[in-house]
Amino acid sequence: MEKKSIGQHISQQFNAELEDIRNRVLTMGGLVEQQIADAMTAIVEADDRMGDIVINNDYKVNAMEVALDEECNRVLALRQPTAGDLRLIVAVIKTITDLERIGDEAERIARMGQHAAQSEEGRVHPIQIQHLGDQVRAMVHNALDAFARMDTELAVQVWREDLKIDQEYESIMRQLITFMMEDPRSIPRVLDIMWAARSLERIGDRARNICEYVIYLVKGKDVRHTSLEHMEAQARMDHTP
Repeated sequence: MEKKSIGQHISQQFNAELEDIRNRVLTMGGLVEQQIADAMTAIVEADDRMGDIVINNDYKVNAMEVALDEECNRVLALRQPTAGDLRLIVAVIKTITDLERIGDEAERIARMGQHAAQSEEGRVHPIQIQHLGDQVRAMVHNALDAFARMDTELAVQVWREDLKIDQEYESIMRQLITFMMEDPRSIPRVLDIMWAARSLERIGDRARNICEYVIYLVKGKDVRHTSLEHMEAQARMDHTP
């Protein structure tokens, strides 16, 4: 990911600390992206082994969040950052919380995959969520790219993608309910897919949150709980120091 440079300070050590924090957020994001990909393999292929990998790696995501949170609190206490630096630390704290929760959702999907591997139905109709999983993973990647580049236009584009995710999720749920009504024997397996689809929809929401933090970081405007039109307008405003 191409990264936009952060503001420079008299203290080169402070510059290095802020850059290290950003790099560690992106490293955590990369691991979370891989967790999503592996979880999708687990659910689509009913792969018990891949499910184990995702579940076992979740502790790494959790550990990264704790370490980054501690580092941010240390910087707040010792450096007492202001303006853009303070917004960066706040945005990081919020972003890593959402990344950790994305990791939790990936673990849930992996557990659904393990349950499927142990069922007699096995790989029954998982294809409904394959496309949704691909879209959600791309959304997380682009949200992290927007964070790395401090790119508010990309953040708005990703936020807009979440609207499509929600529509596809609703369509999938209708299809799966119809399928269960037509073949009650499929209910256990279809329920696994429904729970996995729900986790993917939540991951999309978390990626959208990260995009909102990007606009807060760059523009100094809190766009949570607002409309897409308001978010687009704030993203176009002049930079806030």
